[in-house]
Amino acid sequence: MRIDLVLKYLCLARSRSLVKSWCENDLVTINGAVARASASVRPGDHVAIRHPSRTLTIELRDVPARQVSKARALDYYVEVDSGAA
Repeated sequence: MRIDLVLKYLCLARSRSLVKSWCENDLVTINGAVARASASVRPGDHVAIRHPSRTLTIELRDVPARQVSKARALDYYVEVDSGAA
């Protein structure tokens, strides 16, 4: 599934267009490689999102088929590393 959909479905971004702008500015990586909004992700992939104050790195446990609640989203990923940007 596309990274823009996954981040939206997991409540890590407000919209797909926001993820697209992150990708255009090289703020999202998948397994260490800069990602385009259309890049595919699978369970086991490491996704890093660079924010101004920190970098959030997650490992996908599963890929949701549709939007999930914030509480349920935690079933789909585990935070691997969050550090200063």
